[in-house]
Amino acid sequence: MLNKIDHIGIAVADLEKAITKYEILTGKPVADREIVEEQRVSTAFFPVGESRLELLASLDESSPITAFLQKRGEGIHHICFAVDDLVAARQALAASGFQFIESVGQAGAGGSKVAFIHPKSAGGILIELVEHPPQ
Repeated sequence: MLNKIDHIGIAVADLEKAITKYEILTGKPVADREIVEEQRVSTAFFPVGESRLELLASLDESSPITAFLQKRGEGIHHICFAVDDLVAARQALAASGFQFIESVGQAGAGGSKVAFIHPKSAGGILIELVEHPPQ
């Protein structure tokens, strides 16, 4: 069901400063940047092997990243797994007892569809599932 780790999401207070740090850390320039209005976040992606690091900064006080930063500070926000069929994966996991934060999939970066498993049903870790659009 889960194909691979798609990315690890990292909450940051200042996206530009974080980009500079991760360009040094990874030895690569930022690969993609995008504003995801539905999530109220600005993102920056760095490829690392077959996965990516996603830096997440809030666009405003309504962003879930704002609440995360206020409660926990900067750090790992979520782990994202790629799936072929988000609806099927969500249904199978919900039937197995996993609780989802939203009732339907949401729009994600790069035209993807995403769903989030509540940390209470995943050992305290926020899990994102992503279905990428066909290439």
